[in-house]
Amino acid sequence: MRVLILGGTAEARALAAELVGRGVRVTSSLAGRVNNPRLPIGEVREGGFGGPAGLAAWLERERPDVLVDATHPFAARMTASAAEAARATGVRLVVLRRPGWPEGPGEVRVPSLEAAAAELAPGDRVFLTTGRRSLPVFAGLPGVWFLARSVDAPEGPVPGNVHVVLGRGPYDLDGELALIDQHRLGVLVTKDSGGELTKAKLTAARQRRLKLIVVERPPLPRGLTCVETVADALRDIGVG
Repeated sequence: MRVLILGGTAEARALAAELVGRGVRVTSSLAGRVNNPRLPIGEVREGGFGGPAGLAAWLERERPDVLVDATHPFAARMTASAAEAARATGVRLVVLRRPGWPEGPGEVRVPSLEAAAAELAPGDRVFLTTGRRSLPVFAGLPGVWFLARSVDAPEGPVPGNVHVVLGRGPYDLDGELALIDQHRLGVLVTKDSGGELTKAKLTAARQRRLKLIVVERPPLPRGLTCVETVADALRDIGVG
């Protein structure tokens, strides 16, 4: 059996390790958006495919038995490409998505980054953890100051109202509380990425009674369903 896994998530790495341990030939495809990514076990392919047509061409040429989309829950374009390429080639598709975080009391849930920005007001000091590519949505807001955390530094100049800290999860509660206290933060803006690696910021924000704004996940393409655990993905692939 051969499996192509899309994504550099913790779940993708765990799935690759489980499959290789069962004697499955695994190719993991990383989009290359993060410098020095954590590499999974097995064969690794870095760089995009060139959209759904390019992915379909790879599937036709290499003929894996299963295509697994284990990309980030907000990688909507990649998921759409995987669905289209799977339909075009007849390769079986399994979508693996870790569960989102449960909504807490007083939490503001919004459908987009732009809607999150609209919730902010002059004088807010914001802990922004929505990724470096989201900075243009927020940086022009007058009177709002941001502590923006990302894995890699933003491309291009950073606006004066944005202080960037670099970091890669897992994060611990004490560290998150210290950041909030040091920078006198009053708002957390984040995405509903789910998982344990970055969950401590939510706990810290609630302990310090920050306003919590969470961007909801994009919906899956019509007709797709997902599994939420590596064990479920292994069963769907047929090796669990």
